Amino acid sequence: MDITIRRARDEELDAIGELTAQVYLGDGLLDFGDSDPYLATLRDARRRAAESELLVAADAASDEVLGAVAFAVHGGAYAELARPGEGEFRMLAVRPESRRRGAAEALVRACLDRARALGLRRIVISSQHSMTAAHRLYERLGFTRAPERDWGPLPGTDLTLLAFTVEL
Repeated sequence: MDITIRRARDEELDAIGELTAQVYLGDGLLDFGDSDPYLATLRDARRRAAESELLVAADAASDEVLGAVAFAVHGGAYAELARPGEGEFRMLAVRPESRRRGAAEALVRACLDRARALGLRRIVISSQHSMTAAHRLYERLGFTRAPERDWGPLPGTDLTLLAFTVEL
């Protein structure tokens, strides 16, 4: 594989935040586009790095960041669904021009490995209905739908995030 998974470096955090925001905008994942309040959260990779494990997929030759994901455990600031003994990952984003190289899969596998190393029994994640390519990846890696854990992050709206889990 020509991809390395590692922790994000301090000098990369601003660029990682902007990468994540631009991927979500470019893929049409924000209900309110450029004015979506979630953009500030997506751009705040410094906070993610401080309050979760911010992992990057980097090109093995150039060390260029291809994508990133935040891994969190129950009780952490970035754990929205995780219960005791569970982890989760959020804000998985890969540059459009770097897709189909295995970066997303490598990042998800790194989260699975990290959860196992911590002795967790399950990972739970949230995904939007439209993220069908991600759903195929998750299913290929053993995730199954957990509709009883679906939830809405914005009270008073119709936005529902789909929950997926994988037993470790």
